[in-house]
Amino acid sequence: MSYDCVVDASVGIKLFLDEPLSDRADVLFDHLADDLPARFHVPDLFFIECANILWKYVRYHGYPMENARQDVADLRDLGLRVVPTQELVEEALRIALDQGITAYDASYVALAGKLTLPLVTADEPLTRRLAGTEFDVRWLGN
Repeated sequence: MSYDCVVDASVGIKLFLDEPLSDRADVLFDHLADDLPARFHVPDLFFIECANILWKYVRYHGYPMENARQDVADLRDLGLRVVPTQELVEEALRIALDQGITAYDASYVALAGKLTLPLVTADEPLTRRLAGTEFDVRWLGN
């Protein structure tokens, strides 16, 4: 059995911040370290989105700046398969307009569609928004 999926920043950041569903993110990412083959894909936007979340935690919640810097370095070392958003932008815009979601979220959806993989997200409203559509979006909490 292989664990292949697209993950968004709402999932990846939970490896570093103690948030609801962080334990589920840990279990998911443990598959990357297991003997089972696992491939997690992200658009290159993933890293700057995670950096922005860390910035907010440093700025507004007293999260140590050195921890945030280490978290960014650790994110880069996860072994994620990165796809340039340049390859996704047209489809992401179409999805964003058709589904009423941000182009940021749509870039993950477009990547999942391109690779015919599920998108795993901790963004429950996004999951609800795309329920019943052609897109395979799975909430981390399930």
